[in-house]
Amino acid sequence: MSSPALRRAFEERRFVVAPGVFDMISAKVADGMGFTALYVTGFGTVASHLGLPDAGVATYTDMLGRVRTFAAGCRTPIIADADTGYGGLLNVRHTVAGYEAAGVAGVQLEDQEIPKKCGHTPGRRVIPAEEMVLKIRVAVEARRSPDFLIVARTDARTAHGLDEAIRRGRLYAEAGADVVFIESPESEAEMAEIGRSVGKPLLANMVEGGRTPILPAERLAELGYAIAIYPAVGFLAAAAALERAYAHLKRHGDSNGLPPEESYGFGRVCELMGFPEVWDFEKRWAERGPR
Repeated sequence: MSSPALRRAFEERRFVVAPGVFDMISAKVADGMGFTALYVTGFGTVASHLGLPDAGVATYTDMLGRVRTFAAGCRTPIIADADTGYGGLLNVRHTVAGYEAAGVAGVQLEDQEIPKKCGHTPGRRVIPAEEMVLKIRVAVEARRSPDFLIVARTDARTAHGLDEAIRRGRLYAEAGADVVFIESPESEAEMAEIGRSVGKPLLANMVEGGRTPILPAERLAELGYAIAIYPAVGFLAAAAALERAYAHLKRHGDSNGLPPEESYGFGRVCELMGFPEVWDFEKRWAERGPR
């Protein structure tokens, strides 16, 4: 059964900040920090899993396996990127059922043509709004629990302008989306216009180096947003830290002298991954062994 925590947060107008997670180390770290939600980033998950760009290469099967692992390993409610639903209406139904059964709290579906491209990158094209409306209706019908959230994203702003993006956002809200995600507005004024124009909880995508200004949570709430995702913050930080550590190793020939803040610590990682429980299990059963 899907967690009601996210829907309750929106109903109570508690602003949600959701960091992006892309592998189980990032997920475990974020899960222990008290966030209301986590966001499974398509860009980061495809990059970490396949080493490829988020350009429609990853399949439903690729992503479902990762999503199921995230959900099983985290206590925090998770919203997961499901691209276009991986096809037509039947695919959308299958995707929603699969993601809900995997244990996440919500699924994000977008109105791009197939193959999709990552948001904030050029060349994105969208399907007719009426086709996306049908996808949303199918998604709503396919879920088993009303607590499972349908996040509807439009990528129309970049190619077709703000007015068309807002028109689509309204249509998707009317079709039954629980959260509306208008991708890549290009100014705070545009974000304010979106906030005035769509009568459903709104999602802001805060991408470092992207098209949209990164605003404080308090300001986003003032503009009418209910949730902000930070899909790239984790993998950008991880890549930079890895580059520094590997450069030190290459330069010095060993890892001695790495600043303490550059290392999480082997003991902490063991604890994060659950080794103390393994050691306790082994100790208990060793004591019960042959005498």
